[in-house]
Amino acid sequence: MKKPLGCLTPSGLLAAFLTILIITGVSVVQGGALFSPGALNAQAGPPLGQVTSHADLANNCSACHTAPLFGPKMDARCLECHTDIQAQLQDPRSLHAVLASSRAEMSCRLCHTEHKGAGAAITTLAIENFPHELTGFSLKAHAQKADGRPFQCEDCHNQGVSKLDAAICFDCHHTLDAAFLQAHSEQFGQACLGCHDGLDSYGKIFDHNRLRFPLLGRHAEVECVGCHNGAVTAEMLRSAPLECEGCHAAQDIHKGQFGNQCGVCHTPEGWEKASFDHSRTAFPLLGKHQQVACDSCHQDNRYKGAPLACFACHQGQDAHQGGFGEDCGACHTPEGWEKASFDHSRTTFPLSGAHLNLACKACHSTQVFKGTPAACSACHQEPAYHAGLFGTECAACHSTGVWSPADFNRPHPFPLRHGGAGTCRDCHAASLSGYTCTTCHNRAETIAEHSEEGIANIDNCVGCHAGGQKGDGGGDSGDDD
Repeated sequence: MKKPLGCLTPSGLLAAFLTILIITGVSVVQGGALFSPGALNAQAGPPLGQVTSHADLANNCSACHTAPLFGPKMDARCLECHTDIQAQLQDPRSLHAVLASSRAEMSCRLCHTEHKGAGAAITTLAIENFPHELTGFSLKAHAQKADGRPFQCEDCHNQGVSKLDAAICFDCHHTLDAAFLQAHSEQFGQACLGCHDGLDSYGKIFDHNRLRFPLLGRHAEVECVGCHNGAVTAEMLRSAPLECEGCHAAQDIHKGQFGNQCGVCHTPEGWEKASFDHSRTAFPLLGKHQQVACDSCHQDNRYKGAPLACFACHQGQDAHQGGFGEDCGACHTPEGWEKASFDHSRTTFPLSGAHLNLACKACHSTQVFKGTPAACSACHQEPAYHAGLFGTECAACHSTGVWSPADFNRPHPFPLRHGGAGTCRDCHAASLSGYTCTTCHNRAETIAEHSEEGIANIDNCVGCHAGGQKGDGGGDSGDDD
């Protein structure tokens, strides 16, 4: 047995097709108005796109509505007629340009609705969602009227949302405080937007650079009330102090030590960027002192009366342990500790000769300066060559220039510079305790010559030749060669 198909019978399908065809035909004839959700706005205005209101397009839906997947967006269709809005979008100061820049996906339909009836408002702005601060005037202080009701756009814009009559500001605020507003308008006029921006009661948009106190650096960030607290008249505004201490007296960490001219050291860029000319004081900063932070010398913000003596800061760095007193500058300069210059001529041991090239620690190895022995033997031990014959008085023969040659000026048992000998080592080769004559006199010849006279001990020359002459020992007379 076959089941009934209901409307899916050939006749049912034909009826459905004819119904759709008739509806489509009627819709086409009426321009799609058959599916309209409501009547279009009929408020007439200047002709745009050959129509004076949206109601003129009631039977031409495609004039505004495009295919869902193809063709231009609906906003583009709006601009085809509303060419004045298209021009506004090119002006960044205009209302519509400000709105377009406030969000990435701005659409006409967010503010303008349709199909609400012939007399319905075509613009329905939600004031709480409208970015009014982008127009240069914030609604932060205009959320509610004096009676507690919320503001509506038309409360201020009674001639269209893009226009504002300044008289409306005066009328509204006059009801709040008539006496104040009357005095205020006499002082400043009724061009409220010249100073007020809805955020600051004084209006940061006022051009302060026209006055004697241009706002520079961090001053440009300060709210007007920061300097003009309670000012309600031009005279009160003008009476704001121009001196730094008028606002910053409580922030003076110097406690008046530098007077009230903050600008001598500080700039409006901030407190930290200070530049003090220390050369105007009794302690100009030179060398490495220029690299020192202020609080290294001026602790606890103490400036006047700060000690000038080196020891006040450098006592803990005194490697001399007080041996030279407290006047570091007598030897050191601000260029650094290493570049020291001590005048040794002021001591009992002036430096001369090779002593001038010695490092201080060569003699003062333990950083002890006062009481350092001045005797030569404290640094110079008697050489073994002397064989203990001269003691510790080095200076009797040697100078600070060089050790050798030395100037021997003591009594000598044998004529000095005998036979042209110029140095001690010519005769005393190994030590001063002994001597040899064979440096100059040939030993073999000397032995042969003395053998003729029966002399065998030729090493004790001075035994016979005490004066260095041939005839000293009773032999042949002659000179000393």
